[in-house]
Amino acid sequence: MKFEELKSKGLNKKYNVTIASADFATAVDKKLDEVAKTVKMPGFRAGKTPKAMIEQRYRPSVLGEVLDDMIRDATNQLFEETKIRPAVAPDIKLDKFEDGKDIQFAVEVEVLPEITLGDFSKISLTKSMAKVPAEEVEKAIKYMAESRRETAKIEEDRAAQKGDVAVIDFVGSIDGVEFEGGKGNAYPLELGSNSFIPGYEDQLIGHKAGETVEVKTTFPKEYHAQNLAGKEAVFVTTIKELRAYKPAEVNDDLAKAMGAKDVADMKAKIEARIAEDYETTSHIKLKRDLLDALDKEYKFEVPQKLIDAEYEAIEKQYQAAKAQNRLDEEDKKRDEKDILAEYKEIALRRVKLGLLLSEIGANAKLTLTGEDINKAIIAEAKRYPGQEQMVFNYYMKNKEALEALRAPAFEEKIVDYVLGQAKIEEKEVTVAELYDFSENSTPKKSKKAK
Repeated sequence: MKFEELKSKGLNKKYNVTIASADFATAVDKKLDEVAKTVKMPGFRAGKTPKAMIEQRYRPSVLGEVLDDMIRDATNQLFEETKIRPAVAPDIKLDKFEDGKDIQFAVEVEVLPEITLGDFSKISLTKSMAKVPAEEVEKAIKYMAESRRETAKIEEDRAAQKGDVAVIDFVGSIDGVEFEGGKGNAYPLELGSNSFIPGYEDQLIGHKAGETVEVKTTFPKEYHAQNLAGKEAVFVTTIKELRAYKPAEVNDDLAKAMGAKDVADMKAKIEARIAEDYETTSHIKLKRDLLDALDKEYKFEVPQKLIDAEYEAIEKQYQAAKAQNRLDEEDKKRDEKDILAEYKEIALRRVKLGLLLSEIGANAKLTLTGEDINKAIIAEAKRYPGQEQMVFNYYMKNKEALEALRAPAFEEKIVDYVLGQAKIEEKEVTVAELYDFSENSTPKKSKKAK
């Protein structure tokens, strides 16, 4: 095999590759011999068919198969000898292929950039830390007590008012025709909770138990069921009884119901959980600041095809959200050209940082262990309090979901590796400051990392 570099501009490289006709002929003969050992033709035993007949019948298909194999092998050999690291699959164009003559083809490829890593100990960052206020613990306990409140039947003869729980039967219809999902029996509806469509609960206020009310309302234009969105409906609603919440009590019984020994233990556990949430948020911000510092300090060319692929994926998600009316209110007001231009910058940053982190991981010889995967699963499970075991079982039984955790888990390991070398100064902030993710929300320092 011979190769000649035709073009080299930045990350784009083009080579002309020549495969000697003799090498190709030898490979074709070898393949035909393999075919002859197994093929069965009328009048001949397997492996006894004359080679001339084998060539006449199978040579055209063998030529294509051998050509594909030799082009692939020659391309891999080219990359190995030139130490090229392709960013994406190469473009291959067959220039010359005539039986009995040398084969010539062109290989055009975008390569990965050479990245020179610096001294990460020269990176300085500030980590925001917040203490758990006592009122946050009290607020959490109050919420838990409220969520476990019980109701009691209202015995006095009075009309429903905001805050009451109306136990109702209802049947919904549009233009006199009942619709699927519009019927319910003995449904406990807290008046004023806004859990039903707008206007529904207000029309029950002022009515007593035993009354039937025709509630007239309109489904929101953005309603999830498109067949109901924006349509006027009538719900024939019977108030079976009215109930009122009993005062929420914070006591040892509540604590035990929440898995604690007593109230003091419950408070300690809640404070620890909130502190863990704060630490997670602090780490997210620290990681963001680290990536900002790396993005700023490392300058190298990024493969355009990788950027294009990333942008295409982001733009596809945006268009899907737009079609399903799931865009943020802020994005709905913005010019689409500005949004897409911003996405191009995001795509560039993602690819650049992905390549940089990959280089760091390879240079440090980092590998993903079973312990790392378990750590990632536990982190996911913590996002669903009370359902941790269910989440854990889901990942244990779902190989695809488990595989999807590998990339982000490895990224976290690389980030932790860099953070372990960086200079990190802790700074106490308020809870509001901790959860402020605006552009200039956290003070950060960074010196050149290369």
